[in-house]
Amino acid sequence: MSAVGSAGELAECLRATGYLAGEGLATVGYLALALHRPLLLEGEPGTGKTSLASALAEALDLDLIRLQCYEGIDASQALYDWDFPRQILHLRTVEATSSDAAVEEVEKSLFDERFLLSRPVLRALRESPAVLLVDEIDRADDEFEAFLLEVLSTYEVTIPELGTITAEVPPIVVLTSNRTREVHDALKRRCLYHWIDHPGLAREIEIVRTRLPEVSARLAEQVTRSVQRMRDLDLLKPPGVAETLDWARALDALGADVLDVETAAATLGAVLKYREDTDRVRESLDRLLAS
Repeated sequence: MSAVGSAGELAECLRATGYLAGEGLATVGYLALALHRPLLLEGEPGTGKTSLASALAEALDLDLIRLQCYEGIDASQALYDWDFPRQILHLRTVEATSSDAAVEEVEKSLFDERFLLSRPVLRALRESPAVLLVDEIDRADDEFEAFLLEVLSTYEVTIPELGTITAEVPPIVVLTSNRTREVHDALKRRCLYHWIDHPGLAREIEIVRTRLPEVSARLAEQVTRSVQRMRDLDLLKPPGVAETLDWARALDALGADVLDVETAAATLGAVLKYREDTDRVRESLDRLLAS
């Protein structure tokens, strides 16, 4: 793991991976590293929350371990489980080849490392230092949040059959939320917090030029300016930076040097994901593409 001595140094390390972090994000990111605190990122979809965890892992030369949250996720899916089919196979093998006395002893061997399936949280504790991404925590329920809070408070878990496992070095934990519901205050208090907003025009153009150097400066500006104007419309899902990049990639793949009304109309599927949004934007393309 590479040492980072300041927020500015972290920003430069992230920039080297293609991720442009503003001063506020770089500062809170550095504090998360220095204080061994989880970092909770909230913001609209497509603003770079998940990408930050990937960039951190690359910049610090660490493994990225991702836990994708969803409705109904529970602790066993995040922590560990037992490989039941292998346990049964082991049990039958012992029964067929051993005496009754030995069979009685096999129960102890059923719950050892051979049959343990490590899920993302346990992997992050055992393989630390690593970057643990807990993506879309707002999709999980209160019970899962409480479990996660307990783990993040001590960076240890207890497996009844094996004992307590403690991280030698706390993992770098990044939690993301699209704010479909409020994350509980207890978890927020445990974390450092940052809201990632859509970037301004100049920074978003810089992001496109950094991530997609093959795209011309003119096309990058046209695409970015058009997306920024789309965000001012009453859309079901305003496009994020991820969609700006997707649109620029699509246009570059088509060999487009400039963005005109015809080309824009044909490629809106790269930036908008709802029919209603596509219809609304198509009606406004002349204005959106105006210099």
